[in-house]
Amino acid sequence: MANQTGKPEPGRGNYFEDFHVGQVFRHATPRTITDGDCALYIALTGSRHILHCAQPVAHALGYRSHTVDDLLAFHIAFGKTVPDISVNAVANLGYADARFLLPVYPGDTLATTSTVTGLKQNSGGNNGVVYVHSVSHNQNRQAVLEWNRWVMVNKQDTSRPAPDTVIPNLPAVVPVGRLHVPEFVDARQFETAITGGQKLWDDYEPGTRINHPAGMTVDDSDHTLATKLYQNNARLHFDAQMMKDTQFGRRLMYGGHVISLCRALSYDGLENALSIAAINAGTHSNPSFGGDTFYTWTEVLERWELPKRNDLGALRLRMVGLKNMPANSLQHTHIEKDGRQVYHPNVVLDLDYTVFMPRR
Repeated sequence: MANQTGKPEPGRGNYFEDFHVGQVFRHATPRTITDGDCALYIALTGSRHILHCAQPVAHALGYRSHTVDDLLAFHIAFGKTVPDISVNAVANLGYADARFLLPVYPGDTLATTSTVTGLKQNSGGNNGVVYVHSVSHNQNRQAVLEWNRWVMVNKQDTSRPAPDTVIPNLPAVVPVGRLHVPEFVDARQFETAITGGQKLWDDYEPGTRINHPAGMTVDDSDHTLATKLYQNNARLHFDAQMMKDTQFGRRLMYGGHVISLCRALSYDGLENALSIAAINAGTHSNPSFGGDTFYTWTEVLERWELPKRNDLGALRLRMVGLKNMPANSLQHTHIEKDGRQVYHPNVVLDLDYTVFMPRR
């Protein structure tokens, strides 16, 4: 719907039929991230990762200051894209080829640009999948984050013909050669006493599963405040009136916040994972709601040496998030249903990501 000037109504957002491959969005409202944002993020997630918590430790490792939690930076950069890409979303479906290129510090200002890379209308004709590649830059025009995601978006005019199907070819894994390792980081004197965890990169064997012991119940007020912190204005997270007539009957929790909760819970067992290097792939496999209690397990997929580094290594991890079931109570993410393998209904997150960790 347009107003008298012929321009779209404010806040309308884009529907599936409004997108075309190659379309570029320069998203509005750059965001300066403050120490207050970082403190609120800790209050909402309980994140304990040392680079974001202790400035002297960050200095000792070569950083100019304590950093913004990687996922807080990601969610804020992601939130910039929502008014243009996914305010009319049915669900955010997945991620691929996400790279954390530079550390983000309190005081940095992030601005994000997205390019539409693919479209696929669903068979029912009421919605379709939009693929985008997004890049976030700091105030010095340095790229700090880039990622691909795909999101299911409603159609407003179902009579509009389906576009040609274009699905981008995305890599399954960000290879070690494309990971950005900050040259200034020096972890040779890293002391495990500061994190409370004794295991370093050398101690994690591929195939190992870690059942993280803690659980976290998240109320509607918690996830709503978090999603406002990220300035993600997708209606399905906020508009209870709209959502009551959907198949869910209530507001959905932002899936990115579920990632943050699960990573915070994974601290016990991965205490020395300093920073996220990449998100290789990710699926929000079932919806989450206020009142759910989250647990997580991690499987070590690969252990990579980094070129010309003997103080840091990379671990490729699979983080599985569960709702309302402790991690050690479920052995597999999938069950058989109608002759095919589907996610267990309590599995809400399946994330393949890579972290940097000090070596012995």
